[in-house]
Amino acid sequence: MAFNNALRSAAKLIASSESSLSTSVSRGFHSTGMKRMGGGHGHDEPYYLHAKHMYNLDKMKYQGLKMSLAVFTAFSIGVAVPVFAVIFQQKKTASA
Repeated sequence: MAFNNALRSAAKLIASSESSLSTSVSRGFHSTGMKRMGGGHGHDEPYYLHAKHMYNLDKMKYQGLKMSLAVFTAFSIGVAVPVFAVIFQQKKTASA
């Protein structure tokens, strides 16, 4: 019986604290202003954000060499990391 009364009083306390909190809190989004990058920081803002020829892969110099190196590097990392992880785990298990 005492446990029931304690639960009821705790529930009333929580409910009353929630109602007092909800009246003083306003919901909404808030953010600070965006920092400007002008004024001697070395960035030309329109070109820094949206470079005209950033993604023109067909006009890239040495496109075949660069793309094949990028694919080979990504593939090598994708193979080497799991192989290294397996070898490392097997060494750890063998030493224990």
